[in-house]
Amino acid sequence: MIKQKITTFLWCDDQAEEAAKFYTSLFKNSKITNVARYNEPGPGKPGSVMTVVFELEGQEFIALNGGPEFKFTEAISLMVECEDQEEVDQLWEKLTTGGGQEQACGWVKDKYGLSWQIIPRGLLEMVTSSDRDKSRRAMQAMFNMIKIDLESIRRAYEGQ
Repeated sequence: MIKQKITTFLWCDDQAEEAAKFYTSLFKNSKITNVARYNEPGPGKPGSVMTVVFELEGQEFIALNGGPEFKFTEAISLMVECEDQEEVDQLWEKLTTGGGQEQACGWVKDKYGLSWQIIPRGLLEMVTSSDRDKSRRAMQAMFNMIKIDLESIRRAYEGQ
């Protein structure tokens, strides 16, 4: 069933299947591969969804309906390196719709409480550049943003 050695496991209250459907709708190369249901020993109601195994861009995840005891925090996030600004904008819109919350520096919390970092390709190279002045300007520009605007950071990086 599990294809990779390390799999991200997401503890949900009772919306694992709904969340998995939402997450797989965000990315082209994504699908739900298995839905397991609770049976008599529980702890969930027999027949209700226990776990949902799904893939996002070929990476496997498992969502569990484990109850309200644990919530997602910003201490764990999923980082998505987008091809371009258009992909950043599209993904940002989908993640903030229906109760998602914009956060600083390209972070967004989706309607289920899971944190994501939505960054365009090229951002990390600029903010970690060996040219300290360019890196500082890029980082300073990024710190003033909610959703990342790659062109604005690129201008700052180049000193424009």
